[in-house]
Amino acid sequence: MDIGSKIRQLRLENDLTQQELANRLELTKGYISQIERNISSPSLETFFSILEVLGTTPSTFFSTLKDEQIVHFENDFFEQEDEQLKHIIRWIVPSALKYAMEPIIIEINPGGRSVIDDPHAGEEFGYCLEGEVVLVINKIKYPVKKGQSFYYLANKEHYLINISNKPAKVLWISTPPMF
Repeated sequence: MDIGSKIRQLRLENDLTQQELANRLELTKGYISQIERNISSPSLETFFSILEVLGTTPSTFFSTLKDEQIVHFENDFFEQEDEQLKHIIRWIVPSALKYAMEPIIIEINPGGRSVIDDPHAGEEFGYCLEGEVVLVINKIKYPVKKGQSFYYLANKEHYLINISNKPAKVLWISTPPMF
């Protein structure tokens, strides 16, 4: 990792000159220049002080978007079929449990249903991509057709059923992750 360039980038993002950064840290402009060009390495104490002045933390400094996968492809998805409930679930974001929300695509065959979810903290959103389903929340049934969405607090028992004679496909998002 090019630490010097990253410090320089953060300095510029904060609209600071090398002199201004040096003044805030009680260092010399020349020393800041050497750090940014990777000629000199700061002590840990100086490094943490630089990060503090630049408004970041060590964990943020060392993490990069390049390390995170932003676009996910079909071969990244995890799929699980439940023959008894007549559905297939596709987890469309790998490792979604570490995030604040968990999106899935559930395909429910005629006469099938999702797992009955017990009440839990959080919220859920869905969008019917194909066919039609019935959303059941606390024994109250809400029909949802292709092109329609649903949103609810997940504090009551809830699940989807397909009472039609055609397969249904729903994008379903839970926060926090629950599927």
